[in-house]
Amino acid sequence: MQEIPIPQAGESEILVRIKSCGICHTDLHVIEGELPVKKMPLTPGHQIVGVVEHVGNRVTKRSVGDRVGVAWLYSTCAGCQFCKRGEENLCDNAKFTGYHVDGGYAEYIAASSEFAYPVPPMFSDEQAAPLLCAGIIGYRALRLSDLKRGERLGLFGFGASAHIVAQVARYWGCEVFAFSRSERHRKHAESLGAVWTGLPDVTPPSLLDRAISFAPAGDLIPKALRVLRKGGTLALAGIHMSPISEFEYALIYDERTVRSVANSTRQDGIEFLKIAAEIPVNTEVEVFPLEEANKALQSLKASKIRGAAVLKVSG
Repeated sequence: MQEIPIPQAGESEILVRIKSCGICHTDLHVIEGELPVKKMPLTPGHQIVGVVEHVGNRVTKRSVGDRVGVAWLYSTCAGCQFCKRGEENLCDNAKFTGYHVDGGYAEYIAASSEFAYPVPPMFSDEQAAPLLCAGIIGYRALRLSDLKRGERLGLFGFGASAHIVAQVARYWGCEVFAFSRSERHRKHAESLGAVWTGLPDVTPPSLLDRAISFAPAGDLIPKALRVLRKGGTLALAGIHMSPISEFEYALIYDERTVRSVANSTRQDGIEFLKIAAEIPVNTEVEVFPLEEANKALQSLKASKIRGAAVLKVSG
């Protein structure tokens, strides 16, 4: 723990007093050096819920006292080919919260008003935090998996994102199949309505229409393809993954699709938070004080968190 200066908000930025911040596997990848270093020293954290304390002179969409969420996508250039095509998640010059700029394991953050979300009032600060990455990325993964209402969805790894995605999928009338090495996580999936749970090596009673892998384990890819129907889609929702095991061409033949999920757009966030409020999504959280951030990260690494880990920063 260190005392650092309160950041200064620019003309188009807001100063947010942080109430809570979710802990994400991406934080672990950054902290443990599995992603290239962009800034040192660095304050991690990108699932931030807080209250606006100051607005810059050019800010028109946010006011002092608003409760807002700050997510992984911190800013984009608006001028590259990807931004112009509406693919700002692929922006050549994007900056990410808790990676290029200091994040939410702190009491304050300065953020762009254009990239801050209003938080639905039915969620507490702690319940809302996981929606801002686990939820938004999970929702984008659902979209890129091409999931249609009533289909069978397989989730490989059942942590923060999967426990939210399972609720959205069930809301859409889909059957959820959960694959996890953790018995505790499998029981959690069952409590959320999964029709089947098992180890990643086990064959479910029916082939999957779509699948999403949230675990950063490349050896899961051929295992997921093995239980995917012809024409099905496998979406890979992690920002980092161990090497993918060699597998036979037959596993992707019959027009199976494998695709990665890279970041998210602001539109993903807007759409997901609306759906989350409609359901409403029940985020199960384990809350830690800011001073116990390392303990929370160690628990996440050891797969001991049920649902999502959240740091409580202020009351």
